[in-house]
Amino acid sequence: WVVIPEGMTTHFALERINDAELLTGEITEIPAEGALLPDTYTYERGSARAAMVAQMEAAMDKFLDEAWANRAPDLPLNSKEELLILASIIETEPRPQEHGKVASVFINRLNRGMKLQTDPTVIYGITDGKSVLGRGLRRSELNRATPYNTYVIEGLPPGPIANPGRESILAAANPETTPYLFFVADGTGGHAFAETLAEHNKNVAVWRWIERDRRANQ
Repeated sequence: WVVIPEGMTTHFALERINDAELLTGEITEIPAEGALLPDTYTYERGSARAAMVAQMEAAMDKFLDEAWANRAPDLPLNSKEELLILASIIETEPRPQEHGKVASVFINRLNRGMKLQTDPTVIYGITDGKSVLGRGLRRSELNRATPYNTYVIEGLPPGPIANPGRESILAAANPETTPYLFFVADGTGGHAFAETLAEHNKNVAVWRWIERDRRANQ
């Protein structure tokens, strides 16, 4: 079997497929980012790598079509491709049980014409999904106008930033209904959500204190 975890980029997914010694042949057509459905895929010895990729693409097409057909009404999304982009951003947040709430934040911001302002898109614009940044974002990178810098651009980036799993796709298609417009890490692996900027700034201050305390203890 080959395991493609949720949130893995296409570059690293193809590395896993190429490293599977019992598969054969080369992958001559590189799939687009977000085109592979994360899952555990079984295969027989001697199966073609290209066939494995095609199976993953077909699985994503099928699931995405179903999610788009059963999406909530009045989403600020114009196509299933935009649904996939949003799902890939949601996937970068670590707690699946929060994905519906995270999705609501992005949907609320899109509905209000607010920038998404999410770090993982900026990171993807730097790495192209082919490496791990391994450091914090610099202020110059947050200010630089690039297609994936959602602190600068309006709306969604031009493409997915990873291969989202089923739960993230479903969360994007049917987000929770909340008043939230902001979220930040809370130090437990989850997030603190806020409706107003003032409340969000308080949550950010708490997170900064947690970060400083952790550095001091290290």
